[in-house]
Amino acid sequence: MYAIVEILGQQFKVEAGKKLFVHRMNEAEVASVVEFDKVLLIDNNGEVTVGAPVVEGAKVVCEVLDHVRGEKVIIFHKKRRKGYRKRNGHRQDFTELRIKEIVA
Repeated sequence: MYAIVEILGQQFKVEAGKKLFVHRMNEAEVASVVEFDKVLLIDNNGEVTVGAPVVEGAKVVCEVLDHVRGEKVIIFHKKRRKGYRKRNGHRQDFTELRIKEIVA
């Protein structure tokens, strides 16, 4: 069983027991339980339910494991033949979630 859920403006495919990294949720405390009710699709062993736009009564229950930082991403801009080069980088903040259950 899996579901497509919208979390903070992004869509993720989730399954029970899996871990998921989403953009940092500042309001979520570590070891707390959060619920997402914007479930767009549920596949229950071949029986697919598509929402219009969301599936009524469905939710995904997650546990917040930790707030972590991702790998460093390097951004490099260059214009050929002009001598223009600019190098920049950043590390994105993520929240690690464990999917506890999908309620249909």
